[in-house]
Amino acid sequence: MAADQRVMRALLLIQLISMGAMEMSGPFWPLHIQTLLGSHHQAYSGLFAGLVYAGPMLTAMMFTHCWGRLGDRVGHKLMIVRALIALAICQSLAGLVTDPWLLIVTRMAQGGLAGFLAAAQAYALSLNLQNRQGRTIAKLQSATAAGSLAGPVLGGWLMEFYSFAVLCHLSAVLCVSCALVSLKLPDTTARFRSAHRPETPLPSGWIGALLLIIVLIQAAKVMPQPFYALYVTQVLHATPSLIGITYALSAASLALTAPLWGRLFDQWQPPRVLQVIEWVTWLSALTVAVGALANEWLTFVVSRLLWGVWQGALLPVAYALIASTLPQPRHGFALGLGNSAAKAGALAGVLIGGIGMSLMGLPNSFWLVALTYIIAALAVRAIRATHCAGICLPYSSTPGKTQQ
Repeated sequence: MAADQRVMRALLLIQLISMGAMEMSGPFWPLHIQTLLGSHHQAYSGLFAGLVYAGPMLTAMMFTHCWGRLGDRVGHKLMIVRALIALAICQSLAGLVTDPWLLIVTRMAQGGLAGFLAAAQAYALSLNLQNRQGRTIAKLQSATAAGSLAGPVLGGWLMEFYSFAVLCHLSAVLCVSCALVSLKLPDTTARFRSAHRPETPLPSGWIGALLLIIVLIQAAKVMPQPFYALYVTQVLHATPSLIGITYALSAASLALTAPLWGRLFDQWQPPRVLQVIEWVTWLSALTVAVGALANEWLTFVVSRLLWGVWQGALLPVAYALIASTLPQPRHGFALGLGNSAAKAGALAGVLIGGIGMSLMGLPNSFWLVALTYIIAALAVRAIRATHCAGICLPYSSTPGKTQQ
């Protein structure tokens, strides 16, 4: 148990560094696209900027569950190493190519070949961490959020003093370094293959219902990306530094609170968990609505902090429910499905956010996010009514625990 705790800490560090490395380039792809297009083709910069973000989401949505299934067969440690090497190669190529279409192809290959997050989640759940599925995945989510905070800061400094190519190559070096460290992680393949348990019948549509929840809450989370900077600049008259700070606030509160939510949800069975998720989804809608009504900074900042707190209770817990539904030898496939659903939600959120901004106007854009949370809350309520009667987690690490 103590050894597995040390392995878990190493995995969290790998996740933080590798995700930070990938996020270094996150805000700066549109600037790089403008450089590649040149002065004569700037009219197409919006199209290419959209493709550079949507392309990898699309291919990740298509292939992540396939990598998860392969990880169930050959081991998730190998999938972690494979994904990190694939990310390093694609990131390095992105710093070398000079044709915008080739850059889009590289980004799509990156999304299709990666699958790191699902592999890390499945590997973490194969460790001997009893009674901790929820908090385990929540800790990984916190590490991802911390990397998402630190990566753009370092990327901005590199862009200011060096170049986008240097940023990409450093990202590749960091991913390779994480892959080398991952090789030293113990192989848990034999452990979870030997942990055979008989199949337990599940209510029809249970997995699909959980995937629908993931799609909706991830769409709502990502939806502000196309208009956030414009909104706080034009509606709240923010400076560039305030844009970065307020954007990071929700990620910071998510990173701090997700493990606490995971610890809490580990004590409950699915009906109780989904009941709390429904409440949190309604609170998310209310919090976003308050932010949409805010005409001064204090209220908006508080709404951003609270929004991050609610996010920490949603996506990690949905992943944990999916993992607890299937036996351990199928965790890679289960979490791959969850991550594919998250990519589908993110892709839908980006598209709806951009189109919604054009149709509803910038000042009303956040109301679309609140509406999406309302739809998600109603969906959770419907799922509770149709799928949760008598449900318990057949493959939970706490099979004897009763609903509280």
